[in-house]
Amino acid sequence: MGSRPFTMIAALVFFAVSLLHVYRVFTHFQIIIGTHTIPLWISYFGIVIPALLAILLLRENRAP
Repeated sequence: MGSRPFTMIAALVFFAVSLLHVYRVFTHFQIIIGTHTIPLWISYFGIVIPALLAILLLRENRAP
């Protein structure tokens, strides 16, 4: 099977989300939703989980 464009787009979106969380960790950017402030430690999950999903999607895209 050839390249799957949707899989590649999804992997890039997950990678972009991961990079945004890296930016948040280094700049201490606050996210406020209504009256709630999202803690910074949530971004550590926001780095690891989307990055792993992106890697898995890229590996799936390369499979024959």
